[in-house]
Amino acid sequence: QVQLVESGGGLVQAGGSLRLSCAASRSIFNIYDMGWYRQAPGKQRELVAGITRGGRTNYADSVKGRFTISRDNLKNTVYLQMNSLKPEDTAVYYCNAEVDGSPNWGQGTQVTVSS
Repeated sequence: QVQLVESGGGLVQAGGSLRLSCAASRSIFNIYDMGWYRQAPGKQRELVAGITRGGRTNYADSVKGRFTISRDNLKNTVYLQMNSLKPEDTAVYYCNAEVDGSPNWGQGTQVTVSS
C-alpha cells in the first residue's frame, strides 16, 4: 500500500492555471498506474488523467489539450498541470495509485474555478 497526499488546489479565475502535486509515502517506481480523478458535487468520481510507469498518458476528453499529467519517480510525486481552467473543472481532485490490484486514494484537494 501507499499513502498519498495531494496539494496545490485553490481558487482561480476562469482561464487561469493550477499545478496539483501528489506526494507518495514510498517509492512509486514500481507502481504501474497512477492518476488523477475528480468529483464535483452531486456527480460521480471521474478519471481526469492517468500515467503509467513508462510515461504513457491518457486524458478525459474534457481536459485534453488543457491538462498535463507527469510523474517524477525520484521524488515519488505525480503532478497535474491544469491550464485554461473552466468553471466546470470545479471539483475535489484525488490522486490514485493502483497497488497489487487495489486502489489507494489521497484525501483530495479542492479546485474552484470562478467565472
